[in-house]
Amino acid sequence: MASHLVSNQALWRPGFLLLICLSTALGPAGAVRGADGPLLVGVFPRYNAAETTTRYTPLANYLQERLHRKVALLTSKDFQSFWRGIEDRRYDIVQYNQYHYIRSAKTYQVIAHNKEFGKSTMAGALYVRKDSGITDLKQLRGGTVLFGGGEDAMISYIVPVYLMLQAGLKKDEFKSQFAVTPINSVIGVYHKQAEAAGSADNALGQPVIRNAINTDELTALAVSEQLLQLPWAVKRTTSASLRDAIQSALVDLENTEAGRNILKTALLTGIGKAQDKDYDPHRKMVQAVMGHSN
Repeated sequence: MASHLVSNQALWRPGFLLLICLSTALGPAGAVRGADGPLLVGVFPRYNAAETTTRYTPLANYLQERLHRKVALLTSKDFQSFWRGIEDRRYDIVQYNQYHYIRSAKTYQVIAHNKEFGKSTMAGALYVRKDSGITDLKQLRGGTVLFGGGEDAMISYIVPVYLMLQAGLKKDEFKSQFAVTPINSVIGVYHKQAEAAGSADNALGQPVIRNAINTDELTALAVSEQLLQLPWAVKRTTSASLRDAIQSALVDLENTEAGRNILKTALLTGIGKAQDKDYDPHRKMVQAVMGHSN
């Protein structure tokens, strides 16, 4: 059974499920006005609830103004409570990871994807210390691999495991351990807590990692193909007019200075259109690693 490591570098802090109800925007009546209740926005909890609130409240305010409808931001204290919200179809609009979308595609429809660090895609990677002598994935047989997050982490668990399976390893031929975040998994390998770390292909360039360790002592052992970034989805019961209005509002953010400032606050560089088939490469990897594709 996988064990769990909690680093003192962890970025998570306990908190309560937080509901922020934003004030109703004033504006001319539109096609999406008049439905009962606010639109609830759920955000993948890569940050703690307080930071998520700070980073995404401007975006929620913007959606409210564009849609002429009350919008509320829901933040979760951890991945488990966030996933319960998806299972309960609590969110009308949700940003989550690619595996979450694949699992919920029967009830949610993807409409957009994140752009981060100027890119629409990202890859999974396995990192090792340069002085470890490990130059081939097969050398991880019998070793320990430290993954960021949990077994539902697309880029930092599913994709790295897929790379190992493609190299001929079996899941029971290496020991899986989990750090709180992908950042902590890389830091853990630097401190020799495992032979390899599963994280994103841009991990060594992130300031929080570069400020914590000497990244020159690490190297990418393997990197996956580029995969479309985190998706945005709406309930499949959403009307076509509202769905299209939400998609248009998200995609338009990068076209104005005010919108780009909203994106910058959320640590995004843009949001692009997406459709279900864009996540077929992710499904192939999920099938290989998890034994199912939905």
